[in-house]
Amino acid sequence: MSAQLSARSDASTSQQRRWLAFAVLLVGAFLPPLDFFIVNVALPSIRGSLHTSAAELQLVISGYAAAYAVFLITGGRLGDLFGRRRVFLLGLSGFGATSLMCGLAPSPQVLIIGRVLQGLSAAAMAPQGLASIHALFPLHERSRALGIYGATIGLAAVVAQALGGALIAANILDLAWRVIFLVNLPIVAVVLAGGLPLLPDARADSPAPIDRIGVLLCACTLGFLIAPLVEGRERGWPWWACAMLVAAPLVGMHFWRHEQAYARQGGVPLVSVDLMRVRGLRAGLASVLCFYVVSAFFLVFSVYLQSALGIDALATGLVFLPFGLGFFIGPLTTPWATRMFGRWVTAIGMWLEVAGCVLLAALVWHTPARMPDLSAVTVAVGLLGFGQGWALPTLVRSVIDRAPPGESGMISGVTNSALQVSASLGVAVIGGVFFSVAGPSPSPAAMAEALGAAMLCIAASLAGAAVLSIVASQR
Repeated sequence: MSAQLSARSDASTSQQRRWLAFAVLLVGAFLPPLDFFIVNVALPSIRGSLHTSAAELQLVISGYAAAYAVFLITGGRLGDLFGRRRVFLLGLSGFGATSLMCGLAPSPQVLIIGRVLQGLSAAAMAPQGLASIHALFPLHERSRALGIYGATIGLAAVVAQALGGALIAANILDLAWRVIFLVNLPIVAVVLAGGLPLLPDARADSPAPIDRIGVLLCACTLGFLIAPLVEGRERGWPWWACAMLVAAPLVGMHFWRHEQAYARQGGVPLVSVDLMRVRGLRAGLASVLCFYVVSAFFLVFSVYLQSALGIDALATGLVFLPFGLGFFIGPLTTPWATRMFGRWVTAIGMWLEVAGCVLLAALVWHTPARMPDLSAVTVAVGLLGFGQGWALPTLVRSVIDRAPPGESGMISGVTNSALQVSASLGVAVIGGVFFSVAGPSPSPAAMAEALGAAMLCIAASLAGAAVLSIVASQR
């Protein structure tokens, strides 16, 4: 009897340590989306303070997302190679330092550089929590852990919109928008001071060296694609922007050929060639690429609310609150939804988002010069958030569960990278559509027309993602 009690006590202690370690690692899931979402409500304030152009505003967002996307795969591989505890702590420390750089930025250029470096730090930090789910939890606890992981991202969305607006409105120490970056510093300090003993030093069983050429080619491919999409429209599509767009698919093809050759030579490529042959995985990743363009919604809707309707940052943050609440509640209800709807949950979540996009477009077109009916806006924004909350964790799990445990770091990096590439391209392309339709000196009616066009573009991409998710689940 005493032996059984002792075994139960040890199991309970082990379970508690697993969840405490996971709670620390969830900071890596919380901070990157917090800084993605929180900056959206500050864009008009940044524009007025630093006199940024529309393209520079897009780069404040897409520069972060692109750097995050490019190096997420590498971040996952670094965790496999050097230990997830060490890489997580290095990424967290870098995130704190670059947050300070952004908060003190004297010019748009310094702010953009700081955001790119912040994205690099987030790329080292974020994959470690997702990859550690396989190492920390037995199979029967992973669904719950993934649900909490998704809810954490939703909580970041809730906190970011309201907190960003409140901090800017409070104008603490006359810092205005700068405080949205400086608020990261106490979070980083607490985790570094109190979380170190809790983190396990998990890593892959047989880690291989980093594919440096693959990292470089992947970075060049995404850089050649995203930079001209953001800068080209504002600069009148100069020759270098067109040349980069032409070069992007060529460099991408060279990247993939290098990965195949590197694998044949016995190396471990940045993206596993064999892993890409897993049935349904490519359709799932294609769905991820179409899915996260919804991130452009925060840019265009925030600019519309503050620039066209004259709403302040605090009120703007409150308008976004239904999205965050839906995004927080959605992942907590996915176990029930999965029992009810099975493999259709992901697609249903995306169709809810499509409905929210179409409803919001109709509302702003109906009342272009004033705030639409607030209850209807709440429904539209809430549908976007709740649908995101259903679709995101189930889509991520459907991709990650296809990987063998030894490659969990790689596939988590690939999945997160695909999400951030989608976010970055969404900001670049759909943000470009918005600013092009609005024109150089837009009236409220022109901005309403631009917002409606952007929301329909997002809806079309989400509909494509829903179809691809069904194809992936059938395979």
